[in-house]
Amino acid sequence: MSRTILHADMNNCFASIEMLHRPRLRGRPIAVGGSVEERHGIIVARSYEARAFGVKVGQALWQARQLCPELIIVPPDHDKYLRFSNNFRNILLDYSPQVEPFGIDEAWVDVTQSMYGRSGGEIADEIRERVKFELGITVSVGVAWNKIFAKLGSDMKKPDATMVITEENFRDTVWPLPASDMVGVGRNVERDLRKRNVRTIGDLARLGPDLLESWFGKYGPCLYAYAAGLDASPVREFGAERLVKSVGNSTTCPRDLENDEDAHIVLLNLSESIARRMRELGMMATIVQISLRRNDLTWFDRQVKLDRPTSLAPELCAVGMELLRANYAWEKPLHSIGIRGANLVPDTTPIQLSIYENEEKRRRAEAIELAIDEVRLRFGHQSIGRALLHLDGQLGHLDTTKSNTIQPVGYGV
Repeated sequence: MSRTILHADMNNCFASIEMLHRPRLRGRPIAVGGSVEERHGIIVARSYEARAFGVKVGQALWQARQLCPELIIVPPDHDKYLRFSNNFRNILLDYSPQVEPFGIDEAWVDVTQSMYGRSGGEIADEIRERVKFELGITVSVGVAWNKIFAKLGSDMKKPDATMVITEENFRDTVWPLPASDMVGVGRNVERDLRKRNVRTIGDLARLGPDLLESWFGKYGPCLYAYAAGLDASPVREFGAERLVKSVGNSTTCPRDLENDEDAHIVLLNLSESIARRMRELGMMATIVQISLRRNDLTWFDRQVKLDRPTSLAPELCAVGMELLRANYAWEKPLHSIGIRGANLVPDTTPIQLSIYENEEKRRRAEAIELAIDEVRLRFGHQSIGRALLHLDGQLGHLDTTKSNTIQPVGYGV
């Protein structure tokens, strides 16, 4: 039986919510972004008017202002966005219990069992009208028989539109799109495909699973299935636990980092936040990755597989510093830095002990981390801290508690 899956995406979510609360901003080029004074200068969202000037998400504020001198920068209000996100999901739950969020502003809905004689396009139109009436913002909805194409559909028509992709028309509508438009084709995969002159989703589908497996290993057949419309992954019921692939955090620093000592302070701060999040999830990292952005905004990342999984901040930070020292010669100062614990495993995973490690010392370190978690839970994150973080008032007291990114297994590379 063919499924009917919707992907609903709130149009320019943060910017739309800000304009709803500040009507004077309507029709003007606005962007939601960080503080210029504190150097958190990245565009998080922008209005269509700002987009027309070439302003892009992820762009530095100074670059955006060069493109659009009249740009109005609004600071983000995450509590407000979460409230809208919850209301948005409650509307979707009226149509199916199978509502799977994909970020704060979008979600899949499987309406196969709740169509009652209506088409997927009709349900999508009804959802758009309800969101517009009840929340005051617009959504775009893609309709298809699988999650990958439904997501593509919601991206193809914006704003406030419904795009229906069928098993009859997908070769004409989906295959001409750039391969990078498809969920699962990240920056690294896109670069490798371009080297092989694979440009479109159709190019990807025509290669076949065997060749893609020779290029990308076990992920190759998955890419083929996505491009060929063969994705059969289910839409999970709302609230169902999702397997987590990685937990990461990054920050734009209040001043450029000039040396290892500066980087160590920031990496330890970030490591504490992701280690705590991993412990909350009951997970440990088997891979540590760092990402570095120079002050000319060029960037690179490096990663290493651990001999032993961990969710301890000092261990994560130590590995991050080893990666940095081995790969960065400080030819230019660093503008931002990030660290990620990846390929997570449950904290109940059996571990091969080493005769070269002091296991008693490690158990004490784990107990200390749990005690710190308890203190911070009761009295706040800043109630207790490591001495190293107090060596620099700017770098050591960054608020990294609200910025963790959690990537689920199944999407992205």
